[in-house]
Amino acid sequence: MRCWREPIGTPDMQAGISSASLLPAAPAPFALIAGNDFSTLPADAEVALRHMGLRPERLDVSGTSGEGAAFRLRLGDLYLTAAPAGDRAVARIDPAHPSTSSLAASLPADWRSGGRCWFFEPAPIGNEDEEKPSMRDFFMMASLLIDLFDASHFFWGPARLWSDAKQFRASTAEMLASGMPPVLHLIAFRQHDAGEVEIIRTRGLAHFGGQEMEAARPTGWTVADLVRRLARLSLDIIINGPVQEARRLPGLDPGEWISMAPRGPSEALLVEFGRNP
Repeated sequence: MRCWREPIGTPDMQAGISSASLLPAAPAPFALIAGNDFSTLPADAEVALRHMGLRPERLDVSGTSGEGAAFRLRLGDLYLTAAPAGDRAVARIDPAHPSTSSLAASLPADWRSGGRCWFFEPAPIGNEDEEKPSMRDFFMMASLLIDLFDASHFFWGPARLWSDAKQFRASTAEMLASGMPPVLHLIAFRQHDAGEVEIIRTRGLAHFGGQEMEAARPTGWTVADLVRRLARLSLDIIINGPVQEARRLPGLDPGEWISMAPRGPSEALLVEFGRNP
């Protein structure tokens, strides 16, 4: 479901959608599950990474969240550490954990075994005053690694979200061409029951837009109806920044409206959907 082609909101909210404004955020940890035929991964990972142009340097694994061979990778100004996921990393990405989400992507039963799961973390660049690496380089590197590992699944740390690696790669290619972020691969939309009301909250939006959102599901709407609209609003926030004051906007369908009310700095943006009588 591609929800971001026609963002909700006024023209000023939609302004600035370009590659120049591509995800102004810092790279974050992610993980990959190598393809079912693990033998397709070259035996000499260092050589394969070098052929990809990622300039690998061997690291002491004790300084990473992995085990086995560890490398520092570089693309442009971006540095990542890469290693087979160790116990600490596995605990952070376990799909069975209730705080982990999945975008219609069931992991293979043996995802932990045989070094199939690799974990990647941004590496310190030394000087905090230096310009942070671009998300364009980050997603280009992630795409190269998906190809190298013939990866089946991709995990995005800020959202604690697993998704299909090939779909993520295709969405990334579209983003690099159009500037439209792959919202559904970067933000989890999690359901919560609050008595008679069902709430959907975002997780991972704050990494890009400075705030999370939550909304109650209106009577007669499906979860997909609400997620579709929240995904479009997420795109507006990613591109234009957090909502700082209460706003009321026209919605997706004729007669529909959206109300957005910021709360405390640590609380999610409260979103309400309704329809004119």
